[in-house]
Amino acid sequence: MEKYIIKGYYPTIGIECHVQLKTKTKLFSGINNDARDAAPNTLISPLCVGLPGTLPILNEQAVALAIRAGLALRAEIAEESVFDRKHYFYPDLPKGYQITQFAQPIVGKGIVEAHLDDGTLFAVNITRAHLEEDAGKSTHPAGEDYSLVDLNRAGTPLLEIVSEPEIHSGEEARAYAHELNLLMKYAEVSEADLFQGNMRFDVNVSVSKDPEKLGTRSETKNLNSFKSVEKAVEFEILRQIDLLEKGQPIVQETRGWDDAKQKTFSQRSKEDAHDYRYFPEPDVPPIVVTKEAIEATAQTMPLLPAALRERFGTFGLSSPQISIILEDRELAAIIRFITEEHDEKTARTIANWCLGEIMRQVADNKLTWQAVMSAVPQLVTLASMVDDNRLSSTAAKELLEEIVTDKKDPLKLAEDKNLIQISDDGALVMIVEQVLNDNVKAADDVRSGELKAIGYLVGQVMKASAGRANPAVVQALIKKQLEK
Repeated sequence: MEKYIIKGYYPTIGIECHVQLKTKTKLFSGINNDARDAAPNTLISPLCVGLPGTLPILNEQAVALAIRAGLALRAEIAEESVFDRKHYFYPDLPKGYQITQFAQPIVGKGIVEAHLDDGTLFAVNITRAHLEEDAGKSTHPAGEDYSLVDLNRAGTPLLEIVSEPEIHSGEEARAYAHELNLLMKYAEVSEADLFQGNMRFDVNVSVSKDPEKLGTRSETKNLNSFKSVEKAVEFEILRQIDLLEKGQPIVQETRGWDDAKQKTFSQRSKEDAHDYRYFPEPDVPPIVVTKEAIEATAQTMPLLPAALRERFGTFGLSSPQISIILEDRELAAIIRFITEEHDEKTARTIANWCLGEIMRQVADNKLTWQAVMSAVPQLVTLASMVDDNRLSSTAAKELLEEIVTDKKDPLKLAEDKNLIQISDDGALVMIVEQVLNDNVKAADDVRSGELKAIGYLVGQVMKASAGRANPAVVQALIKKQLEK
């Protein structure tokens, strides 16, 4: 607890995360759910604009994805949950209310375990997760006296995941948000693209001198990056402490985040539940989920990040390497396949290629991860050639692009390019003898125990062999020749 204290105050953070479910259509209407490239107000239905007489019809797939999310959160799944109406008035909410879940959400208590940068594991309990429809989007053109409303997003299915107030620093907030993002991505609940707004975070921050009592909280809404989550929390902690130290009260309010200025700003006073006048939604019947349906969904769940971390760790991959792998599901699928089908050394060699040369070529759009997956047999052969000292690691990297792109046979390609290493044969012995004769002083230095000298001699042999000699074999031959 002491490590969290800042200027005598104990910070407490809770996070609400809105996850956009990857359904084809909206939560209560059959309108396309993908508005990324759509012109404003083109993906709307009579229900989206709140026309009288319209009735919502629940999207079954949204319920199925909510169950998957609940399983990923190791949470309770309610056998019966209901929708409610949450009333508030805003231009991007034409109905004047939002259909959400309040009294009986579909997902109950769960838990998320996240890792800090130093590898420390900490747990955050989940209070609940509930289904709801999104509102539209208002934009405010600079210098104009009007606002624009786009209702394409209205009715998009969301799952709001609410944490317990058990986070106590900006670093923990970022780590929790990142782990939640990975969970939703790997559970195949959401595209989880923060840039596209598939996940948005609201952080509730309070400070108190008494760790047993929560202070007055502020809520900073719609954060769309892990860094902004961390920085908004850190700013709010210091802002609130500064106010309290000056004897000024903390106002319970909703705040926004100015990324350019790296500071929060006041938007409006914060409403409580009674301000929304919740009551049961009369037009949507209760959701009934059987235990059999939950068990059937559990059987289809993929491996989640925690299981993949454990699996990759047993193959000698470091924590930083594993973190990079998990950021890309396609890359993680490749590494998982290799670790399941091949030995540790082969898996580690290919993983290092993927994290190095191949990743650079994917970033440059020269290769795709799909192409890499289809070339795994050739990569395994290439790895075995390196392990058998038939090919240097440097030469192997030269062949990667052609092997992945054209699925060429690694051995034939290496032979065609004259890259096969010269091993302990007559030709290599002759090269070593010539180098020793040409470098008598360095040879004497090696005999007298000068370790740097042998590196010089190995380099001369590599140069004389046009890089085709095996360095380990060369070093052994030099020592053998000098012992004669």
